[in-house]
Amino acid sequence: MAATRRDNRLTFLQNFTCTAAAGIAARTVISPLDVTKVLMQVGTKDTHEGLLKTFTNVYKSQGIRAFWKGNFMGCLRLVPFSAIQFSAFNQLKRNVVDDNGRMNSIHAMMVGCMAGMVATVVTYPTDMVKTRLIVQSKQRRRYRGIAHAFALIMKEEGLLAFYRGMLVSLLGSMPFAAITFSSYETLDQIWGKPRYMYTPMQSLLNGCISAAVAQSLCFPFDTIRKKLQAQSPVIRDGGGVDVQFKGAIGAVRATFRRYGFAGFWRGNAANLCKIVPYSGIMFMTFEALKRSMLYENGYTVSMFDDTPKQGIDQTMQPSELVAWRKRHS
Repeated sequence: MAATRRDNRLTFLQNFTCTAAAGIAARTVISPLDVTKVLMQVGTKDTHEGLLKTFTNVYKSQGIRAFWKGNFMGCLRLVPFSAIQFSAFNQLKRNVVDDNGRMNSIHAMMVGCMAGMVATVVTYPTDMVKTRLIVQSKQRRRYRGIAHAFALIMKEEGLLAFYRGMLVSLLGSMPFAAITFSSYETLDQIWGKPRYMYTPMQSLLNGCISAAVAQSLCFPFDTIRKKLQAQSPVIRDGGGVDVQFKGAIGAVRATFRRYGFAGFWRGNAANLCKIVPYSGIMFMTFEALKRSMLYENGYTVSMFDDTPKQGIDQTMQPSELVAWRKRHS
């Protein structure tokens, strides 16, 4: 979901800080919806009466804090995931850029997909642990925290347990990238102008629509992944999963036998509900932080006003602006 855009008036570290902080803020706010989504995908006993009843059941049985289970792990994951994805993207794009350093749309989609896959593989254990922390109930708490979860899973289930469902995740990333790309291309035709001419609201709207379409169509991959992550042979109820199975194909068959096709989209309503607030909060947080840093770098008149300073070339990068000031001081 592209809610932010790199600004060359900020350093790499500043751009990265703005993006990471915005992601953490957005993730924390929408955590109740994310927790509900995961619980419904796994099929825990609190989720068998629909979305709204799931909120009530979780609150009654585990309290308000239950809606932020796994959030700290999710926030910690954002930083390495973003850093690895960015580094992989820059390394991979060198093989496909033209003489002017540009990529066509297809190459950009492929490089973006591959970079996301690299980041997914490296950080996958953190996502698996996050799922386990979310699924465990207050009454039958197995993991005392992140470090304890990593240690106990390694001890009882071995290293490969951290990668359950990873192949499904990687398979799902390919149609996800293609659908997102197609959605953006379709929206470009509807707006009738190139993407760089979009207003911030148009960019935000495009991101929400593309995310909603791609995530909904690829949601079955995520559902099976969550079931595989939550499943455990050493936990008495199998990790709280609503069906019994062996492997990804077994999970698909068992889910279909119990729920039909609708079973693969359990939790998608909660997922769709979080797209707009996630994008909006991320966008607003990013813009607020960016505005502050642009003022700090000397491009604007105030951290609360992005009006450019007179006499300052807004196309200069921060290092170039510093050098320019030294020459004119």
